[in-house]
Amino acid sequence: MSAGPVVDLRQLGGDFIRDPYPVYAELRAAGPVHRVLDTDGEEVWLVVGYDACRGAFTDPRLSRDWRKSGNIGRIVNPAQGQSALAHMLKSDPPDHTRLRRLVTREFTPRRIGALAPRIQQVADELLDAMLAGGERRADLVASFAFPLPMTVICELLGVPELDRDAFRGWSDEMVARTSPEAEARAYQEMPAYLAELVAAKRNRPGQDQLSAMIHTVDEGGDRLSPDELIGMCVLLLIAGHESTVNLIGNGMRALFAHPGQLADLRADFGLLDGAIEEMLRYDGPVENCMDRLALVDVEMGGVTIPAGSTVLITMADADRDPERFQHADRFDIRRDSRGHVAFGHGLHHCLGAPLARLEGRIAIRALLERCPDLALDADETKLPWLPGLLVRGARELPVRW
Repeated sequence: MSAGPVVDLRQLGGDFIRDPYPVYAELRAAGPVHRVLDTDGEEVWLVVGYDACRGAFTDPRLSRDWRKSGNIGRIVNPAQGQSALAHMLKSDPPDHTRLRRLVTREFTPRRIGALAPRIQQVADELLDAMLAGGERRADLVASFAFPLPMTVICELLGVPELDRDAFRGWSDEMVARTSPEAEARAYQEMPAYLAELVAAKRNRPGQDQLSAMIHTVDEGGDRLSPDELIGMCVLLLIAGHESTVNLIGNGMRALFAHPGQLADLRADFGLLDGAIEEMLRYDGPVENCMDRLALVDVEMGGVTIPAGSTVLITMADADRDPERFQHADRFDIRRDSRGHVAFGHGLHHCLGAPLARLEGRIAIRALLERCPDLALDADETKLPWLPGLLVRGARELPVRW
């Protein structure tokens, strides 16, 4: 079966970046696989719909290891051997299995749970500073949603506080580049900084997770190589804050747009766990998974994706599929949202999901308790959005109280 005409997403303009769900729903109605031109004008294949996306996540014919199997310059700007890419999200088994095993011990439920008091302290301090302003207005992203998870992940890894502003710039370019040149600079500067940090931690280890990763040796004597240490640091720093920033931002936008749901949550924080899962399902922080490479011709839904093609799994559409979630376009904090794929599915399921959930619960509750009159202070249709198809969120979220 033919895949049909190529859909040029660039022609859909800012409305698509702000609200891509109607476009994805239209594609889903026509079938699970589509050729599109992405926001950079590159041809990719989109997989939409809940069942098709879950199947694609576990299909071994769709590889994440571009460094071994393809030209990585097709999806990012750095060189093929760049150390920033030597991490488990850019690998397949058995390499992925080995890398994940070497870092999983640092992300046990007990260790993540122990961070709750510190996360609460950081949230309270940020809100103290935000609410001290006499104007009773702020950008929620800059004042709270970004610095909360960035502070936590930097402390966890042992990154000095003075370098965190630089990390935000590097991270933003890596997940939502403003230009190929700026992306390339980020991939040069961030690993160079981390190489110096790794050397310092090797000589003077601390109680942080970077020191632990440097000195961790498994039962068979295996350990992370120098490039793998840098790659894992890049991954943990970016994934360790980007998901939470947009979980908080997208979640609060959903609550602002549904005042009845907001009032219900304020009245009963017993609904909070379910509300976080619904925020993740309804408008999650990741729109499409990182690019996969078709190793061979892959037939899906009667359409053949040619070998060598770039494939995106559209998580945002999977979680709005009415075949899986009744009234899927309705935001309902009492819904059973279990089974959503906001953190992926299969062997690449996000290792930091428990941390993002914990940060989200603490952040949302603190905001609603400390700011009973918090409201959006802008026209949502005019908010500046992160570009591209990977992460989903507003760059700024003006609020008043």
